[in-house]
Parts: sequence; C-alpha cells; structure tokens
Amino acid sequence: MFDILSVLPVGAAAVACGFSAAALIVWRDLGPFARLSNVQRIGLASALGVGVIAFSIKLTVIGTLSMLDRSTLAPTITDPETDQVDRSVVVGRPVWQALPEVAPEPADNPTTPEKVALGRRLFFEKALSRDGTLDCSSCHDLAKAGGADARTTAVGIDGQVGSRNTPTVVNAAFQARLFWDGRARSLEEQALGPIANPIEMGADLGEVVARLSARPDYVAAFDRVFGAGPIDADRIAKAIAAFERSLITPDAPFDRFLRGDVTALSERQLRGMALFEEVGCIVCHAGPGFSRASLLAPEAGASGIRLFPSLPSDYEKTYRLTEDLGAAKGGRAGLWRVPSLRNVALTGPYFHNGSVATLAEAVRVMATVQAGRVVGDGRVETRIEWSPETGRITRRTPSPLGEAQVADLVAFLESLTGTIPNIVTGE
Repeated sequence: MFDILSVLPVGAAAVACGFSAAALIVWRDLGPFARLSNVQRIGLASALGVGVIAFSIKLTVIGTLSMLDRSTLAPTITDPETDQVDRSVVVGRPVWQALPEVAPEPADNPTTPEKVALGRRLFFEKALSRDGTLDCSSCHDLAKAGGADARTTAVGIDGQVGSRNTPTVVNAAFQARLFWDGRARSLEEQALGPIANPIEMGADLGEVVARLSARPDYVAAFDRVFGAGPIDADRIAKAIAAFERSLITPDAPFDRFLRGDVTALSERQLRGMALFEEVGCIVCHAGPGFSRASLLAPEAGASGIRLFPSLPSDYEKTYRLTEDLGAAKGGRAGLWRVPSLRNVALTGPYFHNGSVATLAEAVRVMATVQAGRVVGDGRVETRIEWSPETGRITRRTPSPLGEAQVADLVAFLESLTGTIPNIVTGE
C-alpha cells in the first residue's frame, strides 16, 4: 500500500519553492515591467501562488491514486457461504508456474499406496450405487473423457438427466472448491455427494456400508489401510479421495516448457500464452492450477467464486447461461466456482450447463462476457453510451479479438493437457 505520509515533506517543500519562485518573478520581473504598485504585486503573487498550490494538490491526488494497491480498487465479490469479500486481483506481472508433481493432502488423510489402491477399487465399484449399475467412473471416464463424461449434463441412476455438466476429477486434488457451485471444500466432502444424490448414484450410505461390510475382502482391505475397525462412510470417502489425489497431470507441454524444455510449446502456443495474460484470462485462471479456486492460487484465502456472465451479451440467450444461477441467491448473473483449465481440451462440452460444444467457442464466450472483448474479424463499431446519472454521453471502442487470436488461445489451452495416470479398470 502506498504511504502518502512518506511524501508529504517532499511535497510541502516543492510547494514552498514554487510559491517563492512565483513571488520572486512577480516582484522582480513582472511588477517593474507592468509598472505595478506594491499592492498590485502582492495580489498577483498571491494569485499565482494559489495556482501553484492547486496544481500541486492535483498532482498529489493523481500520484496517490496511481500508486494505490490495485486490490483496494478491485470490484468486490461476496462468498455466498461465508459472506467474506473476495478482492483478489493480479498485482503486477503474473508468475507462470508448473503443476507440482505431488498433490497436497490433509493432515487427517495422509496418502499411502495401500489407500490409493483401495480408493481405486472403490472408484470402479458398482456396489456404491443403488442398483449396482453405476460407479464413479460412469460419470468420470479417465480413459476417454479426461475425467469427465463428454455429455452435456450428467446422466445418473435410472437414466435420470441432471442439470449440470460433469466436472473432471483429474487435478481436482488441487482445487479448494468442488462442484460447480463450490459447495464442497475437500475431496473427502465431495466423494460422498454423488453416491447419495438421488439423481446420480441414488444410494443410501448406510446400505453401501452394509454391502461392503458383508464382503470379507473389503473388510480386510479397510483394516489394512485404516486399522481394525468398522467400515463407515468417512473411511470410504477418505479412500476415494486418496485415489483422486493420484489423478494429476504435471507433465503437460506447458509444464515441460516451464521446467526448461523450450521446444515444448509451439510459436502459436506461445502467442496464446501471451494473449492469455493480455486479455485478462489469468485474473481468474491463476496459479499452476489455472483457477482462483485452487489450493495453489495466489491469495489462497480468496473464495474462487466469480460472477458469470459478468457482462451482458447475446450469448446469455444463445447458451442459456443464466437459467441456472449456481450459488447466487438472485440477480442477473450466476455465481460459480472458477474451474481449472488443466486438460480443458479433453473435457468438453463446456460451462455449467454443457451448452458450448467446442473450446474455440468457449473462448469466444469468455472473452466477450468476462473480458469485454469484441470477437471476430469484422470492423469494431464504437459504442455510444448514455449515463442518466451523469447526464453524459461516452464513446467507447472495445478492443477486438480476431479469430486468429482465438485459435492461438485454444492452442495454448491445449498445451495444458497432460497424461492421466492410473487408467485402470479396477480389476
């Protein structure tokens, strides 16, 4: 934060010098030349001195505002659960970071190979669903859909269709907010949600525990991992979460590039990387996880919840962006967790309702409704806006984003695709 008190002595000295110089010029030069009396000279010197002071005050205000920490001027967004204000912005130039090779883990659920193996088995266990027809991989396909399901919205028990697109579980270990509305704060909390959801896996957790407890192989496996004791929902969640923490992709071309392989990114991808910063994508998709809702994001205490769409456009109607408002309790725009862009080229269709089929179109939408850019190769028209509050007309020419630049951004996003580990059938 800029400290105005530190410059007050310098500013006062400058004003005094300016006032003295004005008085000297009037008394020795302008006064004799214009044949002014002493009273007239004093009046003119005073007038010029007041002008010097006013000009100095203006410069001080301008300088102070320009040097203020931008976080104090950022628009505020309220976390709907905690009512904490998120003022996070990128201050200065961003620092690009590779994804860590090991995911963070909570103190009460340390990762072990045995726990990961048990979690992998549960991930592919159909006994976790009400009728034994679904497992976690039914909606989180690790082999073909980047940990999502390639559907517009999720399809659950009895063919029921949900209202939201399936988020990927790959690299979810780095997220501080899970589900589209950000309601879960850990993988352990998230793991049990789909199992008990009546339109997803539709199971009763008590029945799931009873089924697993009736199988000696599972009883022995849980005892090896957690020690002797009954199988319960908490242990099931911890095992699944441990497996999901192994589903990370720190070997994407972007990561190899940052670790020293300068050939890992093409020229087009490098242009897209620069555009990602220039357009402002990095304001929300920050840090190695490319999400402000990440455990690794700058200012990790921020909520990672954002307004979407934040600017009105025709896309709202075209893609039904505001039919579901997420965590919002009303208003024109929704409140959504900032998703990670890791492996985003594999996880379409896009947005909370899966309404956008291609990554290029998703870029166009985001550039328009979040960054205020005009996308396309046509002529950009100057916008005339009337403000009833100020009684003024303003003219604004939005910054264009051509289709070649959209392609560059898509190419950069493709560089965030890594190799998904542990692609197994659970056998």
